[in-house]
Amino acid sequence: MMTPFDCYKTYVALKNHFTKDSFDYHKYCGKTRATLNSFYKRKDRYWFEKISRQKSDDEVRDFFVSNFISCEDPQTLWIGEIIRNGNTNYQSWQKRIQSITYIFKEEVGQNFTRDNFDGMFKIEENRHPKIVKLYLSNKISIETLLILDKILGFSRHFNNKLDDPIWQLISLRLKKYNPFLNIDIFKFKKLLKEMIL
Repeated sequence: MMTPFDCYKTYVALKNHFTKDSFDYHKYCGKTRATLNSFYKRKDRYWFEKISRQKSDDEVRDFFVSNFISCEDPQTLWIGEIIRNGNTNYQSWQKRIQSITYIFKEEVGQNFTRDNFDGMFKIEENRHPKIVKLYLSNKISIETLLILDKILGFSRHFNNKLDDPIWQLISLRLKKYNPFLNIDIFKFKKLLKEMIL
């Protein structure tokens, strides 16, 4: 059973993971320098107590992950926003994960064709490629973007070519979300080939 302090430490570790390039939640096994003293000084500690009672260890982790990937900028995500919108973000994320194959097929089917596929990843004059614009306009989800990156590895190329704060934020989000998205990449590769080739 997770204690309220453990819940708080999970929050701090995941906030560090999603906002600091050098911090890796998995590498450090979720450990942080958070102290019991700092926890008891927080006015919102009752909320961590409530979450720890309602959710299992894995659910607490997934709850915070879903909120960090749903916000515009994890760096500015305030705990009050998570308290207010956290469950909505978590439920929306759960639905996407449960329907990930369907969503991937729908989003790829609606936005990609054999003819336009390569062009989706072209960078012209340091402007965002079409795939990034699709993500920014909510036409594809972060999961579809990440699955395509797992298959094609386009983010490395974008990182070298795009000197842009919006892409840097997306790139960091992809890198940090990657270890939490457990999928059968071969299944998705096969699906993509069937749809595009």
